Amino acid sequence: MRKRAWHLVTLLTLVVAATFLLVSGCGKSQPQQAEDKYPEKQINYLVTFDPGGQSDREARRQQPLLEKALGQKVLIDYKVGGGGAVGWSELVRSKPDGYLICGINVPHIILQPLQQSTGYTTEQIVPVAMFQSTPLGLAVLKDSPYKTLDDFLNAAKQKSGAIAIGGSGTFSGHQMGTLRLENLTGTKFKYVPFTGSAPQMTAFLGGHVDAVFANSDDLVKQKDNIRLLAFAGNERFESFPDAPTFKEKGIDLVESIDRGIAVPPGTPANVIEKLEAAFLEIARNPDIQAQMKKEGFVPIAMGHEESKAYIEKMTGIYKEITAGLK
Repeated sequence: MRKRAWHLVTLLTLVVAATFLLVSGCGKSQPQQAEDKYPEKQINYLVTFDPGGQSDREARRQQPLLEKALGQKVLIDYKVGGGGAVGWSELVRSKPDGYLICGINVPHIILQPLQQSTGYTTEQIVPVAMFQSTPLGLAVLKDSPYKTLDDFLNAAKQKSGAIAIGGSGTFSGHQMGTLRLENLTGTKFKYVPFTGSAPQMTAFLGGHVDAVFANSDDLVKQKDNIRLLAFAGNERFESFPDAPTFKEKGIDLVESIDRGIAVPPGTPANVIEKLEAAFLEIARNPDIQAQMKKEGFVPIAMGHEESKAYIEKMTGIYKEITAGLK
C-alpha cells in the first residue's frame, strides 16, 4: 500500500513538473511569436512639412519599396507647423508600437528645443535611419541686381534689415544659415520663414523675397532661373561649378539639412531593427542613389546607432554655435 502511494505521489510530481515546463515554455514563446509578426497592419508615415517638399518627395519614393520590404501598406500623412515641431511633438506622444513612424530633419530637431519650448526634446526622438542630405546655397533670381556675394553683402550693409531671405521653418538650418551669415559678416537681414521648401521657392520665384537659403535639390531644379551666390558646403557643388563656397570667400559657413526616419521613445528593439533594415535597403539601393544625385540630393545611409551618435555629435556642435548667436 505504501509502495503504491509512493508511486502515485511520484506520478503527480512528474505531471506537475511537466505542466510547469509546458506553461513556462508557452510563456516564453508567445512574446517571441508576437515580435516575429511585426508588422501586422498598416504603418503611418508622418511627414512634418508641406506636400511637394523634400521630406514628402522622399517619403513617396520610399513608399512602394517599404511596402514590399515590410509586407504592409504604408500610408503617408501630414502634420505641418512650427517648422516640423507640431509633427515631432505628436511623434513623441504616440504609441511606441512601430505603426507610426515620422520623418525627421537635422538640425531642426536639435535647434528647436535649444531655442524654445517645443513639446518634444531631441533625446525623445528615436532615430531609425538617416538617408539623405541637402547642402544649402544662397541664391537670387537671374534678374537680381546682385551679381556676386560681395554685391549682396555690400547692399545688406547699406540697407540693414531691409533685404529679405526666405527659408523653410524657424530654428531650422535655413534660419541658422541666415543668422550665421549675419554674425560672420556684420550684416542684418530680414528672415522670412515658410512652412516648407515648396512654398519657400514659390514665394522666391514670385519675387516676394530677395534671396533664399535653399536646399541643393531646389537649386538644381531652378538652375535656369537663379544665380547661386555661394554654396554652404565644404567644396563646390557639381551642378554649379562656377559658384564659390562661402569658405572660398573667407566666410566659415557650412550648413546642410539631413533627413531620416524616427519612432516614439520606448519602441521595442525588434521593431526598430525591422524598420532600420527596410530603410537601409532602400538607402543603399544604387538606383535610388543615382536618382537622388541627379535631383541634387546627397545620399547617405546611417543605421539606428550611427544616427543616434550623429545627432548627439551635432547637438554638441549646435549648442556651441547658438551660444554665440543673437
